Amino acid sequence: MKRILTLIALSLALSAPAWAQNTAAPKINKKNLVIKEWKTDPKNGAKALDHITTFDAAGKKIEEIEYNSYGQKWRKRYEYGTDGKCTKEYLYNERNKLETVRKYEYNEFGRKKTQYNYDPKGKLVSIKVFEYLTEDA
Repeated sequence: MKRILTLIALSLALSAPAWAQNTAAPKINKKNLVIKEWKTDPKNGAKALDHITTFDAAGKKIEEIEYNSYGQKWRKRYEYGTDGKCTKEYLYNERNKLETVRKYEYNEFGRKKTQYNYDPKGKLVSIKVFEYLTEDA
């Protein structure tokens, strides 16, 4: 089934007009980038900050903040290992108080293998194991 869908997608791409091919958006340089997302009320034009994503000098996402009408809804900070993979996430609540620390382990293919969830005092609360299934024949 997967091969059939791939062949259909390939034939559609080859039959598309030249102007419709290679129209992917240019890759954005995320080094030291801050992206702010705003909601605008269509009735009165009032803008409200919705989301901020911050990247470091290497282009890695280091923080996300989600807002609602009352202020900060949640915040996440990210740490990376020497291999460039996210090793820790810090999750904060609407009062900017640390709620959860997630630590990650990866398998030999670079995919998440295990997620350990800790409370703010460092006590292990839960473990999530990732399983990857493939339909390749």
